[in-house]
Amino acid sequence: MKLLVLFSLSILLFVVPALTQEKHEPMKAVSITELTVEVEGGKTLKMKAADLAKLTRKEVKAKDHDGVEATYSGYELREILAGAGAKFGKDLRGPMIAQYLVVEAADGYHAVYSLTDLDPDFTDKVVILADKRDGKDLEKIGPWQVIATNEKKHARWVRQVTALKVKLAK
Repeated sequence: MKLLVLFSLSILLFVVPALTQEKHEPMKAVSITELTVEVEGGKTLKMKAADLAKLTRKEVKAKDHDGVEATYSGYELREILAGAGAKFGKDLRGPMIAQYLVVEAADGYHAVYSLTDLDPDFTDKVVILADKRDGKDLEKIGPWQVIATNEKKHARWVRQVTALKVKLAK
């Protein structure tokens, strides 16, 4: 009898929850060939991979969602945004401190960064728009993914990035 009770409990504790768990769909491949970069009060740029390749490449080491350390390479977000008129360094003060970046993805996901999160005068964190992981293209999740060093959670590591939009909080 005890064996039957234990067996029934094990089914309730292990099998039923496994059957009711939400199944996550794998990320669908999307063809993204252009990145929109928009700065409120500045310019709107349409950038392709060739345009980004003219910028300085940055390499960072970070642990991915599964805790595996990888080397990501790409371009610092602040350098991309500066090209559209975003202000950093000594110009990021006063009312400009209220600026924030919205990162948009092909699947509708959004993440927000303060511009101070991107400025070395404010933080040691490095945030890049990566196009490579361990020297290989980000084919399954790409072509671009935001990678932020020194973050405990990866909720702002946006994949399939389509737009970077700087706005001023009012």
